[in-house]
Amino acid sequence: MTHSRRHVTHQVLNQVPPLAGYDVAEDPALLSAVRREGAGWAETELHELGALAGAAVTQEHARLANVSKPVLRTHDSRGYRVDEVDFHPSWHQLMTTAVSHGLHAAPWADSRPAAHVARAAKFMVWTQAEAGHGCPISMTYACVPALRHSPELAARYEPLLTSASYDPGLRPPEGKAGLLAGMAMTEKQGGSDVRANTTTAVPAGDGSYLLTGHKWFCSAPMSDLFLVLAQAPEGLTCFLLPRVLPDGSRNAMYLQRLKDKLGNSSNASSEVEYDQAIAWPVGEPGRGVATILSMVSATRLDCVLGSAAAIRQATVIASRYAGLRESFGAPLLDHPAMTEVIADLTVESEAATTLAIRLAGAADRAAAGDAAEAALLRVALPAAKYWICKRTPMITAEALECLGGNGYVEDYSPLPRLLRDSPLNSIWEGSGNVAALDLLRALTRTPDCAEALIAEIDLAHGDERVMAAAASLRALLRRAQGPDAERHARRLAGQIAVTLQASLLARHAPAAICDAFGSTRLHDGPPGDAVSSRGLSAGPGTPFGSLPDGLDLAAIVARSAVTSG
Repeated sequence: MTHSRRHVTHQVLNQVPPLAGYDVAEDPALLSAVRREGAGWAETELHELGALAGAAVTQEHARLANVSKPVLRTHDSRGYRVDEVDFHPSWHQLMTTAVSHGLHAAPWADSRPAAHVARAAKFMVWTQAEAGHGCPISMTYACVPALRHSPELAARYEPLLTSASYDPGLRPPEGKAGLLAGMAMTEKQGGSDVRANTTTAVPAGDGSYLLTGHKWFCSAPMSDLFLVLAQAPEGLTCFLLPRVLPDGSRNAMYLQRLKDKLGNSSNASSEVEYDQAIAWPVGEPGRGVATILSMVSATRLDCVLGSAAAIRQATVIASRYAGLRESFGAPLLDHPAMTEVIADLTVESEAATTLAIRLAGAADRAAAGDAAEAALLRVALPAAKYWICKRTPMITAEALECLGGNGYVEDYSPLPRLLRDSPLNSIWEGSGNVAALDLLRALTRTPDCAEALIAEIDLAHGDERVMAAAASLRALLRRAQGPDAERHARRLAGQIAVTLQASLLARHAPAAICDAFGSTRLHDGPPGDAVSSRGLSAGPGTPFGSLPDGLDLAAIVARSAVTSG
């Protein structure tokens, strides 16, 4: 009797091991920016968090949290309305790490210098573990400055919002060890035009209001507290709405369904209705937009941080793969075409990270009362939100392509998930047109912001290319209040971001990075013209990997190298 045996058909060769067991905080641009902005004291924790983010067990948590999507339970087994969302245990593990390391609202209660910069750097590191759970983390961070418009509410809830304890589940807020916050602003008919909201708020006679209506997007619906916009008798007003009332009963906030989204799959986004839900006004009645703007500013900063982190993650994955995968007798990275692509992605990553942390420093100092930094933040943040977030899908797609067909396979690397997630930050908190138009509002309503921007750029006065770009930018700024201002708003936003990045890199980056950025992203046309002779160098007109001669590519590529276990 013969037994069939499986023959060895081939050996598995030239496959790149998964990128795991590395320190995500091993990022020279990030670390130098953190030190420069005064948060060098946080480096030890950054590396601790970086090792966690790069660990194989964390990557498995990220995978599970995304393939096991949140599930809405509107009713329990006996027909009672519960309106709860069930998450995979891996989601809760990711949340526990984020909250325990203070990525949520902890900086608002931290007296150490540059606490917000430290938090921004930690957010950038940990979001490279998994981006979706950053939504409630970011919302909670952004809720505090808005809540401070009502000191009584802030005194009541801020200590729990800044607590380092993750305490999921729906219970009365003041009986929990820690709280998370969400927000609900947009409605079906208005979208970003929140003044078109129809949700009503009727005074209840005891200082609270009864809200009736709906929200088309409600972020993080299992949060404990929500900032909500509704039409009060005085006009559009911001309210604080708890999921559970002090007596333990559920507030009249009903989850209709969860959004079936392109990406951001681990996080629940919902449609909700209110049927005389109890809420308390935050800030001056009738000035809800003004009140909520402090929250929007903080969440926009997190959009920039999250996108810069995604660019870094995608670049590192592509760089490592190209260094280990061989073709035609040599590593991919040694082939000139691939070397140029990885170098170009690295330059983009360093520019995004450097600007993101500079804005975090501005936010930190603005929160402490620095008027000049507040003016810079007011104009630079919408520009960076527009530019960096909009660049992320294109950069992520280029990084994915560096892996060839392997990059398109779900279980080979996180890049398919990163690509699906990549458009979100550009859409969230105001898509491209909204961000660009907000930039115009800043220039017309905050007179000092243009001067603060030019003063920051002019700190690179020794770099001729930056000064030429600054002259071009001045010409555009002079036209920012003209009849065609809105038509050119996107162009202006992009040029502000790129010129500011160039100034920062000229002052702080290695010469190889600075030279590559200046020679490929800055225009060489007449003042006021953002278009270079190579196409739109600061935009998608020039493909990645089209670098000029004479650059130190080896030094650039080395900046995206990491050591993995």
